[in-house]
Order: sequence, then structure tokens, then C-alpha cells
Amino acid sequence: MYGVWTVGQVRAAEDEALARTPAGALMRRAAFGVAVAAAEVLRERTGGVRGRRVVLLVGSGNNGGDALWAGHFLRRRGVAVTAVLLAPDRAHVEGLAALRRSGGRVGIADRADLVIDGIVGLSARGPLRAEAADWVSRLAAPVLAVDLPSGVDPDTGDAPGAAVDAAVTVTFGARKPVHVLSARSGDVRVVDLGLDLPDPNLRVLEAADVGRAWRLPGPADDKYTQGVTGVAAGSATYPGAAVLTTGAAVRATSGMVRYAGWAADEVRSRWPEVVATGSVADAGRVQAWVAGPGLGTGQVSRDVLGAVLGAGVPTCVDADGITLLARYPELWDRRDPDQVVVLTPHDREFARLAEPLGISLGVDRVAAARALASRLGVLVLLKGNATVIAEPDGRTLVSPAASSWLATAGSGDVLTGLVGAALAAGGDPLLAVGCASWVHVRAGVLAAGGAPTSASVVVDAIPGAVREAVVAAGR
Repeated sequence: MYGVWTVGQVRAAEDEALARTPAGALMRRAAFGVAVAAAEVLRERTGGVRGRRVVLLVGSGNNGGDALWAGHFLRRRGVAVTAVLLAPDRAHVEGLAALRRSGGRVGIADRADLVIDGIVGLSARGPLRAEAADWVSRLAAPVLAVDLPSGVDPDTGDAPGAAVDAAVTVTFGARKPVHVLSARSGDVRVVDLGLDLPDPNLRVLEAADVGRAWRLPGPADDKYTQGVTGVAAGSATYPGAAVLTTGAAVRATSGMVRYAGWAADEVRSRWPEVVATGSVADAGRVQAWVAGPGLGTGQVSRDVLGAVLGAGVPTCVDADGITLLARYPELWDRRDPDQVVVLTPHDREFARLAEPLGISLGVDRVAAARALASRLGVLVLLKGNATVIAEPDGRTLVSPAASSWLATAGSGDVLTGLVGAALAAGGDPLLAVGCASWVHVRAGVLAAGGAPTSASVVVDAIPGAVREAVVAAGR
């Protein structure tokens, strides 16, 4: 697990570090890290370093200074370096002098093997200006961003206009929200500056964390002790939602899954190991319920959701279940005050729940998810390219996307089944939901194999994703 800190947190830690180090030392250390990463990218993409061409896009301020110093260090490796000064009268004096001393040039460049983005830093907001945007589009080479891709908000990951799409971002001291909330950051590498940081604002699970937390059977286990997941999903119109949600729960655990609903025959035909009945009342005891995918929004579906919430066990509500909660807020009265409830909305579902409460999604997805979690006393999993998972107490995980292959029909149903199985296994709900999201992302990558895939194939890839996590944890 690694931490993510806000810009304010990092700035405060940098100020403390600057007070105890010689002038310019931190910048040179940061810039050397940029140069090392740039050499690695050149080697990976072109097979060498010496004689390659690097163009620096240099703005004013310290990020421009970092880029200029990095160019100085690259010149020592035999790289041809050209600096394009976007604000010549405000270029970093010491960095520019160092680049010129080492033989770097300032001017116009029409070709590059790598572009280093030193246009703006963490203090900037808003899109790139026209000249900078023109240079970014003109140079058809991979971009290495200094600290963040210019034009992207460092605390929200929002890009309101022209912005850099980086292949690699080299950041200093710690990851900031942009590095996990925006896919424009590319591969993020951190240069250690020895900062004394507070508790992180966000956390990201890694494979080994998931592997350590995932419930595996032991010698004394049976089908009941590993957690029994109940699924209330699907309808005559949408039986596939029931099949996908149930299948994800089956693939995620070697325990037991009970299905209750209109699609019992379809579920049995695809998953014969599932105990399938027609109603929640007949389903039997479970350790967690999943409700909502393909359920419908009529009176019968409303009664089903009420029965699930009234069971008093951890419950994941998705899709039509979220619509029902937004339309009939009295359903919340069926919930036990201490009951764990997980909501898994996409943006439109989030708006249905949040806007009547005065909460707007806006560009700050972390703040919005936290606000809804706190207001409703639930765990909110806000789906997106980077999934945000917020507890009512403010603890928050981010699950960055590894690809876009999960943007396919039924993918959300798969995630819901995974969340239900993870909740049924017990433990910290935030960690359980975070693990389910990680497995979902990884299963999507495995299922796709570099080409478009379907939700059914993602279900079948779940054991492989779990296996990778378990191996990473050394279990």
C-alpha cells in the first residue's frame, strides 16, 4: 500500500526540508531523478541514450528549473538537449546557466526522441496556454512530465482544457492526487527527497496488500466458514445481470453463494454450485447481501431491497438498488444503524443520491465521495477511470484504472458480485471493498489481453487476478 498526499501537505514538508538543506540542493536532487528516468525511457524506447534528442518545454518557476537542470545532467550522458523557453524573461536563472555550461542549446526544435514537460508546477491551475499547447501537440514524441502533466489539476486530476498526456511522470517526495486520479500521469516514478510527511490523504492498495487480505480456505474451513454471499439481482428483462453478479461472487470465493430472484433458472444453468431460490425470504442465512443489478424499480423490487436491508448483514447496493434508494429514501429505515452498507454508483447514479442532499459531484471526486459517505453513513465506491472508495470517517482508497477495457456492459455487475463476496468474508469493510476493486481492475486486464473483451470473460479471469495477488503476498 502506498500513500498519496495533497499539494498542501507536500508543500509544508518541502518547506521544512528546504530550511535544513543548502540552497538549490533539493532542486538538483529532484532534477537528477528526472534525468535518470529520462535516460531509462530513452533506453527502453530507442535502445540507447548517447546521441538521442531531448526537448525541454520550460515554463517559469521551479518546474522549469527542474527541467533545465535535468537537461544539464542529460548533456553529461551525451544527449542532445534543446530548451524551448515559453517564458524567457522568467526562466530559472541557475538552471538555464547550468544547461548552457554543459553544451545544451536554447531555441526551436522540430524533432525529439523525448519531450520533458517543465511547463507548469503544482501551483498552476487551468488549461495550458495556447503557445504551450501548440508545442505539446507539435512534437510527436513521448512526454516525461516533471512533477505532474501540465494542465491537469494536482489535487483533483481534472483537466479543464488543453493538457499534457505523459508517458511517464517523475514526482518529488510523494505522490499527489493527480498521480492516481488522472490517467494523463502515465507511469509515475517518485524521487525520494527525505520529506517528513503526515498521514496520507489517500491510499492505494498494491497486489501484495490484496493477497494478504484475501480470504483463502484453511484446513478447518468448509463452505460456510468462508462467508456466504447472497445475491438479489436480475429480472425477466435483465437475467444477465443476475448471472454476472452471481458468477463474480462464485469466482471470488470457494465458499457459498445463494441467489434469490426472478432469474433463478438462468443462474442455475450457468452456475450449478449456487443455491438459487425465488425470494430473499427463502434464501437462507448469508454473511452479506448484494442487491440491485438488473433488479428493476417497481414495487416488487422495492420490497426486495427493503428485505435485503432489513437482514442486518453487510450489504452492497448497486444500479437499480441505488435508484430505488434515491426515489424512496424511506427504505433507509429498514437498515440497522450499525449495518455496513456499500453504495457503488457511477456518476449519474451518484447524482441521483447526492443532489437532493445538496452534494454536487463536480471535479473533486474525492471530496464528493467523502461528503456522501459522511452524510449517509455508508461506504461509497464511486466508479470511474480512477475508482474512489470513501468511508464515513474520511478514510479513502483510490483504485486507479490499469486500462479502459472495463468500460463494457455488465462490468459493474461483476464488481458488485466481487464486493459482496469480499464483505461476506469479513474483516475491515474498506479494505474488503478496496481488494474487490483491485481484483476487478486486474481481471479486466487479464481478460482483455490487449483487445476488447466482455464482462463474462472478466468473470472467468477473477481467479487469475486473485492468484497474482496471493503470489505477490508470498502466501
